[in-house]
Amino acid sequence: MSTAIVAQQMCVIMILVAIGFYLCKKQVIDKITSQKISAIVMDVCNPAMILASILSGKVEASHEELIEAIVVGFTFYLVLVVLGILMPIILRADKSRKRFYNVMTVYTNIGFIGIPVARAILPPKAIIYVVICNVMYALLFYTHGIVTLSNGQQKMSPKNIFSPGTIMAVVALLVCWFNYTPPVIISSSVKHIGNATVFLSMALLGASIARSNVAAGLLELRIWVFIALRLVLFPVAVFLILRAAGCDNIMGLGFSLMAMMPIGNLPLIQSEKMGEDTTLLSKAIAVTTLVSMFTITALMILFTRI
Repeated sequence: MSTAIVAQQMCVIMILVAIGFYLCKKQVIDKITSQKISAIVMDVCNPAMILASILSGKVEASHEELIEAIVVGFTFYLVLVVLGILMPIILRADKSRKRFYNVMTVYTNIGFIGIPVARAILPPKAIIYVVICNVMYALLFYTHGIVTLSNGQQKMSPKNIFSPGTIMAVVALLVCWFNYTPPVIISSSVKHIGNATVFLSMALLGASIARSNVAAGLLELRIWVFIALRLVLFPVAVFLILRAAGCDNIMGLGFSLMAMMPIGNLPLIQSEKMGEDTTLLSKAIAVTTLVSMFTITALMILFTRI
């Protein structure tokens, strides 16, 4: 994968985000429209794109490679959980905000943004690592994430783990493991549904940025320190450690790209359900989402040159 391809694909993504920004400003995409399209993307298009990537025939992984990827994915999130505990201490966050910095560190937007970006700029095989990260994410958020956000007052919700995205991710891994080839009518349908993901998700991202108070977040120094540590230094560390460990280069790129993702929306949604003050989360999501367009481009270009 060349530097030119990465830069070109990220420019395409930025154009799609800009279209969403424009459509929001023109009130073509309002908040209600965004919610409805988001549901379609998360529950239909994104899961279909995961499976379509596996059914493309371009993803070839042995059982040993799949097991290795699962072990690396488990370790990846174990490190993130520990980093989530350390991050509020490093940032000297107020006691009332520590749990927010904790979940902001662990739960980034690996689904809504991570899947289409990986599909656009990485080789097809990398989708395996994206799928594994999404499975780990779901397992953790509705257990560890819920407990952390509520300071231990709210119980885990294992039943919520089984979302369409998680189920399809597991199905995709099983298809890859057993090398199953479904009928053409099924694979073609899944492919067409999945193809809608990139534009819809990036347009919604642009609309989200247009509605967010980015200016307020840009003035908060602690958010910038968080970005430097979580969106820059951590991905660099992931890439270098996996390379030093002798892992496949595509695996290094896949997991490091997942490490570059901005803060996800699930912590914000869950906090709103609990009646919490979500000012910090909303500002941090807006700023990290905007800045990540540039950090992802710069880091991926750097990694392709190493």
